[in-house]
Amino acid sequence: MCSSDETQNPPRSQNLQQQQGGEHETSNPEIEEIHGFQQFGFVSDSSDHYYATRNNNVSGGGDAFKDHKSRVYKKIMQEWRILKTHLPDTIYVRAYENRIDLMRAAIVGAAGTPYHDGIFFFDIAFPTDYPARPPLIHYRSFGLRINPNLYASGLVCLSLLNTWHGKKSEIWSPSGSTMLQVLVSIQGLVLNEKPYYNEPGTGVWPGRGYWDKRSNAYSEDVFVLCCKTMMFLMRRVPKNFEGFVAAHFRVTAPAILSACKAYMEGRASVGHYYASNVVDHDGSSSSSSLVQVSDKFKGAMRKLFPDLVDAFARSGASVGNFVEQVAVERNANPHDVVDRKKKGGMGKWVWGKLKNALGFKKKKKKNSGKNKASSSK
Repeated sequence: MCSSDETQNPPRSQNLQQQQGGEHETSNPEIEEIHGFQQFGFVSDSSDHYYATRNNNVSGGGDAFKDHKSRVYKKIMQEWRILKTHLPDTIYVRAYENRIDLMRAAIVGAAGTPYHDGIFFFDIAFPTDYPARPPLIHYRSFGLRINPNLYASGLVCLSLLNTWHGKKSEIWSPSGSTMLQVLVSIQGLVLNEKPYYNEPGTGVWPGRGYWDKRSNAYSEDVFVLCCKTMMFLMRRVPKNFEGFVAAHFRVTAPAILSACKAYMEGRASVGHYYASNVVDHDGSSSSSSLVQVSDKFKGAMRKLFPDLVDAFARSGASVGNFVEQVAVERNANPHDVVDRKKKGGMGKWVWGKLKNALGFKKKKKKNSGKNKASSSK
């Protein structure tokens, strides 16, 4: 389930600005590449788009996308103009030259939220009677549910999209609603500081401390899933965003890993790394106060952190100090490395492939069959 929303301006992301040492310093080539990536632009390859195979000619409606005089065509052209001029600095959109009914949007998670520094992709399709109906939007989830409004199936649950009920002022209006409004709502109201409260019914009963405790636990889970999303994304980057994603994580990787360490050690609340004194990329902190962190979160991050470091290192990010830290920890705790291979993640997959290649599984099954035969005698 998910909640109804009203549009508001999203919090401005501080992440890249802090990495840059100011808005106008672009001596870093990765930062220059990010600045050079236009917020709104046109591409031709839509082959990996979720709605690429959608039939646009149902009942002849597809002609509306080619007829320059049609209401649909004129409205989409208006949407393009609005997006080109008014996109917030952490939302990037690509329209398709040969498919004006399709768009793809990338939203960077804002500082002060458990989504900070992540990139979240949405595939968009305009219906043949647009704007009578709202656009169709599919979240590229990698099978993870990071928010009450964003399902693992890719469903975006939002009153503005008519995928959730809401007041008249909150649902899609053919005469007033825009694609910009939808994207800003997702960034500012869905990917927010406390996503737990997006779930209907939360926080409505007395006992604020109880709800806040559950909200903090939910944000911890969300941050873990966002880190996994980053790793999946670096392996399967949506087309036309390859350079942007690579440059983004090369710039933000040190801060993301420092945030992971700060959260694990209780030196900052999850999502609030940039609002704390812990901004050194070596993981050190001048903050003396500690934040309570669940053992579940610590355990999950301890298992995930080495894989995240490896993923960033493969992407070309400058994370050598974190690579050294992980190597030291692995040498100090060799049993943990074995456990990680056996219990999950890429380690489990690699270990399984290795056993298959060496024939261990087949041999084990054969031996177990002999033992059963022997015991039956």
